[in-house]
Amino acid sequence: LQNLDEALRTTPITTQKLADDFYVLFGVGGNIVVSIGENGVLIVDDQFPQMVPKYKATIGELGGGAINFAINTHWHFDHADGNQVLGPEGTWLVAQENSRQMMTRNNVINLVSSTRDQPAYPETALPVITFERDMRFHFNGERIDLLHFGPAHTTGDTAVVFRGHNVVHLGDVFNMAGYPFIDADNGGSLAGVIEFCSKVLEQIDAGATVVPGHGPVSAYQDLADYVAMLTTIHDRIAALVRSGATLRQVVAAQPTAQWVDKRGDPANFINRAYASL
Repeated sequence: LQNLDEALRTTPITTQKLADDFYVLFGVGGNIVVSIGENGVLIVDDQFPQMVPKYKATIGELGGGAINFAINTHWHFDHADGNQVLGPEGTWLVAQENSRQMMTRNNVINLVSSTRDQPAYPETALPVITFERDMRFHFNGERIDLLHFGPAHTTGDTAVVFRGHNVVHLGDVFNMAGYPFIDADNGGSLAGVIEFCSKVLEQIDAGATVVPGHGPVSAYQDLADYVAMLTTIHDRIAALVRSGATLRQVVAAQPTAQWVDKRGDPANFINRAYASL
């Protein structure tokens, strides 16, 4: 937490332009997509309260004003704690219904190497617009589809598809900074991540830009490769589970061996994948 506090103080916002008035912002926490236009400013995910003044300043420099809408891809602190600043300022907060429900109560997130308490949000920081399976915006000259395909990274994930820009933000269902984190203690599952990403692939075309919750902006093929990787790992772990393998035995079997060089230490991922299976 001390390292996090330091990062929140010192990390600047950096910007990647995807199109005119359409950007990805990087800071501390989940990647933020920003749409600026005649209807105002819409963002996807809002990081930590300490980062809000930084990215509001960046949005101002890019030609935007106040943030009209903030869509939470899910309820985890590094993607939604900014609600506690934006909500009271008048930003309309939007999320899948299960995410809102999680924000109304105290939660514990099992990160394997540590646990994180996420207290219930005050009323002013809760999403005021929710949906079950899908909803649609018509904003800044394009159609924006919000899609939910069941439990995945969490039970309340949203894929946000900007149809005019051919861009989708997947939140932490898609992680390009390592393996996905599966919040198995709160209803997430590896099988659900695979299903969710597969359904998103059906919604986009081969030229689409795919924004992960963490890591660099990616492409359709990166998401397809991610699904293939997770499917192989799922099948390996599931076979071991059916045979009665313990977690220690699953780790020893190295089900992620061929991706370690690219994705890093799989210990926490295997732990949560095993728990979800």
